[in-house]
Amino acid sequence: MIGDLKQALRQLRRSPGFTATAVLTLALGIGATTAIFSLVQQVMLKSLPVTKPGELWRIGNKVHCCGWGGYTQDEEFSIFSYDLYKHFRDNTPQFADLAALQGGNEGLGVRRVGSQEQADTRNGQFVSGNFFRAFGVGAWMGRVLQPSDDVEGAPHVAVMSYRVWKDKYGSDPSVVGAVYQINGHPFTIVGIAAPGFYGAKLAGWGMPDIWLPVTAEPLLHGTLSQLKEPDRNWLDLIGRVKPGTDPKQLEARLRVELHDWQASHLADMTPQEKEVWLQQKLYLTPGGAGVAAMKEEYEKGLRLLLAAAGCVLLVACANIANLLLARGLRNRPQTSVRIALGASRRRLIRSALVESIALGLVGGALGVVVAYGGTQLMVYLAFKIASATNYVPIESAPSWPILLFTLGLSMVTGVLFGVAPAWMTSHAEPVEALRGARGSTGSKVRWPQRALVIAQAAMSLVLLSAAALLGNSLRNLEHQKFGFQLKDHYVGWIDPRIANYKPDQLNLLYDQLRDKIGAVPGVRGVSAVLYAPMSGDSWNTGVLIQGKPDPNSKDEYGAGFAYITPGFFESLGNSILLGRPITNQDTANTRTVAVVNQAFVKRFFKNGENPIGQHFGVYKRKYAGMYEIVGVAADMRYLTYGLKDPPAPMFFLSEAQTPHFDEPQAQSGESAGHYLNNLVIWAPGNPPNLETQVRRAMAEIDPNLVLYSVDPYQHLLDAAFAQQNMIATLTLLFGGLALVLAAIGLYGVTAYTVEQRTGEIGIRMALGASRSEVVAMVLRGAFWQVGVGLLLGIPAAMAAGKVITDQLYGVKPWDPVMLTGATVSLAIAALVAALIPAQRAANLDPVEALRAE
Repeated sequence: MIGDLKQALRQLRRSPGFTATAVLTLALGIGATTAIFSLVQQVMLKSLPVTKPGELWRIGNKVHCCGWGGYTQDEEFSIFSYDLYKHFRDNTPQFADLAALQGGNEGLGVRRVGSQEQADTRNGQFVSGNFFRAFGVGAWMGRVLQPSDDVEGAPHVAVMSYRVWKDKYGSDPSVVGAVYQINGHPFTIVGIAAPGFYGAKLAGWGMPDIWLPVTAEPLLHGTLSQLKEPDRNWLDLIGRVKPGTDPKQLEARLRVELHDWQASHLADMTPQEKEVWLQQKLYLTPGGAGVAAMKEEYEKGLRLLLAAAGCVLLVACANIANLLLARGLRNRPQTSVRIALGASRRRLIRSALVESIALGLVGGALGVVVAYGGTQLMVYLAFKIASATNYVPIESAPSWPILLFTLGLSMVTGVLFGVAPAWMTSHAEPVEALRGARGSTGSKVRWPQRALVIAQAAMSLVLLSAAALLGNSLRNLEHQKFGFQLKDHYVGWIDPRIANYKPDQLNLLYDQLRDKIGAVPGVRGVSAVLYAPMSGDSWNTGVLIQGKPDPNSKDEYGAGFAYITPGFFESLGNSILLGRPITNQDTANTRTVAVVNQAFVKRFFKNGENPIGQHFGVYKRKYAGMYEIVGVAADMRYLTYGLKDPPAPMFFLSEAQTPHFDEPQAQSGESAGHYLNNLVIWAPGNPPNLETQVRRAMAEIDPNLVLYSVDPYQHLLDAAFAQQNMIATLTLLFGGLALVLAAIGLYGVTAYTVEQRTGEIGIRMALGASRSEVVAMVLRGAFWQVGVGLLLGIPAAMAAGKVITDQLYGVKPWDPVMLTGATVSLAIAALVAALIPAQRAANLDPVEALRAE
């Protein structure tokens, strides 16, 4: 074997052109596949960096961010209130530890006590006191949270992530034990979490920098606290089970416990909840990967990209196999001599395979470099395009599992593209040594090369068609009718809670923000809103129309809602189709009003009723007359999901008005909606330094006010469509790469065919064939292969279109324009690839060709 390897390396050194072409082709194919697998491994296959992740189980399957109101949930119960968490924790002895973690993240303003610097904005997460113990994670310095920290009246403590401690505070040991103001309240940093631990939820945004005890939530939220509200579901639950626990039996027990808990709150349920609570489902799922939010979001896209990369690798393998076949057939007489001298066919096959595997390993080594760059590109497209500072625990550098995957893939690839040439070469006959080089290479010998070209053409067409469909889908997404203006419109990101504003201070704050920012040169309009269109957030509730019967549990009676300040619709460029918008006259002392969108009217007023003057409410029937509809706005594309669906029903409420609810939890939810997180700014002409000027205006109101950023609306769309952009971009790259490789393969086979038919071409030209006839003859042979590839590729491309239907928007899976474009692109590439050897054949001198023969 060592001798075969040395011989293989000598042969590769003797053919630097062949070796360079093969290694580069393999590096691109293996590198692309490895880069995709690197992301797949980290997003879909990797466990949390914790002790014995196989012992962890999550209660729930779906991922909800960031909360859910009520005593029932759609499909299954998978996010929980603190009250229900304690019920499970105290009544399920099969759990050695059951931990709770906040389903979303908490915006924090962090500043060391005594410092005069601007508060540092960080992501926080509330967790139970046994959180770190349940996952078997210790502290790098100091200590982690303990159950004694998670009780009412305990000292206020927090744990900082190793990453923030290192990057922000330069690994300063004095951080541990120091007191920091967090949203205006003193917390002692008691420890630094272990390196590499990023929490129990893998998401593309909002990864925690600081962990706080769950019982500290009322301190930061005040009257808006959810801790003691049994119908406020905001916690994910993951537990470590005791040895010998049967997951199926534990799941059954948890369902019983859930129904027992729901039964204890039957009097508090809405009529719709009372209809369905007994059918409520709950699942126990493996928790070794934590709450896999990123997996749920990216799984389909990554599977698609992995399949596309696999196709590129197969095209690359076909290319190398063709090169090896051509070289093997050219050296067939020498191989015949070796067989005549006693070399066994088994030895010849082994030598050829060793050479192929050596090529694969060298290509794989270079492919690791390609994979590193490819992973960086994917991380940027998927996560960094929205914010360069956004942290996601995805590594570009290859890990040991990735390196082992690359090694295995390189060896498999080497065998894959080497086995056919090795078999063909080893079956040379000794008598062929007595023939010329071209005497033994007829059509029966050339058919494997042609078959490989046909396969390359078919796979290239599939990838090109998919890339065209996905690219056109992305264009449709980006240029759809949003219902508001994108150009000259900006979104500012704020959080008044970080500056410790109370609900009764908010109305004055928003008035000051509108006045100050509205005075910035170039700003034509400004308004605050709970969450802006396409910002990624969503608040929803059930709607009850006054004078109409209560909906049942099967009816669609939900709607999104947002609190706004006057000027919202004008600042966005959205049209009021009927009635009027929210104005400065809608105050705390006037009747509570609402503006609804067209979808709201279609859902709740189906018989052509005039919605103006109608009343509706939320929560309970006694509040059905709470809001009076004063206007109807044009539909806006508000949500970043469900893009194939029509715009959802929405209603907009005046931030200055706070209606009264008798129930404390309802009043708390009402107050929470008045903490508006976005500023919508209309500033034509791209005013210079807009963010700086907005930041300065806010500082004049209150230096503690936090402005995260001011982004053009196009930036929001880039972030909203980041995954689609990544998939479309990479599929296009893969399609282009496959097209180039297929063209190279066709060129190689056509050039080899011309070389083998030199004598025949010379005879044809000597007998009067013109150069154009020779060119046509060569092109016919090349396009026969491409034509067969198209016949196979077109139905395959249509089938692939159906597979990726979920990824398409406004495009048919069998779009004839896209398929025609892909076919034409392949035909042009094939023409260029075949024309070069065809011209070479036409320029042959008949006399020289016959002499060479």
